[in-house]
Amino acid sequence: MNPSLHEPTSGQAVPESDLIERIASAAERLPAMESSAFGTAVDRFANCRVVLLGEASHGTLEFYEARAALTRHLIEHHGFNIVAVEADWPDAAVLDRYVRQLPAPEHQEPPFRRFPTWMWRNTCVERFIEWMRQYNADRSPEQRASFHGLDIYSLGSSISTVLGYLNDVDPDAAHQARERYGCLLPWRGNPSAYGLAVLSGRARDCEDAVTAQLQALLQKRLDYAGTGHEPFFDAAQNAHLVASAEQYYRLMYRGGPDSWNLRDTHMFDTLARLIEIGRPNARAVVWAHNSHIGNAQATAMGRDHGEVNIGQLCRERFGAQAALIGLSTSGGTVAAASDWDGPMEIKTVVPARSDSYEALFHRTGIDRFLLDLREGQHEDMRTLLTVPRQERFIGVIYRPDTEFASHYAVACLPEQFDALLWFDTTRAVDALPTGMRAGVPDTYPFGV
Repeated sequence: MNPSLHEPTSGQAVPESDLIERIASAAERLPAMESSAFGTAVDRFANCRVVLLGEASHGTLEFYEARAALTRHLIEHHGFNIVAVEADWPDAAVLDRYVRQLPAPEHQEPPFRRFPTWMWRNTCVERFIEWMRQYNADRSPEQRASFHGLDIYSLGSSISTVLGYLNDVDPDAAHQARERYGCLLPWRGNPSAYGLAVLSGRARDCEDAVTAQLQALLQKRLDYAGTGHEPFFDAAQNAHLVASAEQYYRLMYRGGPDSWNLRDTHMFDTLARLIEIGRPNARAVVWAHNSHIGNAQATAMGRDHGEVNIGQLCRERFGAQAALIGLSTSGGTVAAASDWDGPMEIKTVVPARSDSYEALFHRTGIDRFLLDLREGQHEDMRTLLTVPRQERFIGVIYRPDTEFASHYAVACLPEQFDALLWFDTTRAVDALPTGMRAGVPDTYPFGV
């Protein structure tokens, strides 16, 4: 049993300088990301069912570039065929149709227009999506790699998708669905206000209605089979999302871990359904924040606050067939906002605090490396790193002036991740300019 994660344990069996030397000795120096050799860093995880690739912030260029390079390698050389990201399902579905050479849906709205737009509307994601489209171009439909969102926030879009599907396949059921979803329609543009209204007693909750709609849709699975498996799965996933989102917005004002746990459980359940309904050889790469893909039980969020996350649930479901890989940095710049719904700013990352893992890795003097944290690998170093330390987490909000209080939590790194990719100095991600470009197909998903 590790020490409490409330505070790091003081004292070590060896001086910190010796620990830094052991880290430097174990560190596998990474080639440039443009090199074909960069992707071989994940060959050790080639037999996994799911590889989760994290990020210490939502606005760092190197994290996106590294995940894209590693994912390309896993798809090209090891048969991975699902990319699932911390993004809304309907928005990612637009990109999925584009990369799999499928017709764009009617009345398609440009994806990823909700804050934070830079998280998925950036040049790194655009390049990766174009690569996926080219990779799939010469492959049969069943051999193409797909792209999906796992997140929970698209309440209005998901309602519209379910209603649109039922309008096409079962107009009577569509009428019933409108009545059930009518409870939520006044709030579809501002679902957080729904949760506050229910909590204050100004509105009744819609739980029974959205649950009934999900059950009604699932009960007609066989009846709708003739319309195609994928359209039904998309509609069912959106119905699942509406049910989860309704509950999420009611829980978010109550405090405690419930809303976090609901969100991460929904994301994990979506990932599990993608793998289960896929081909027998379905294998997934996940892109999400370190706070989602590292094992929550190895952090204060899990042990002290009762929170679960995708990484923990993948460990429980897939065991050694799940690889949890964190990505981290010491300094540079990051794209983030100062407040929710605020504009994107390019901010300077404060140097890592002295009692953090990031400070240790910075002191090695190595600009980029992979550290294999699995049992049986570099056991002396792994044992020393098991002493809990502070770890930095930067989301879409970054406030450097309060960083020590706002952006650190205690963790046990070797239990949190199977491997860590380190980039000592990083840059802010490039937000994607909007506007249609000459020569791109009508289905191009990143236009205005």
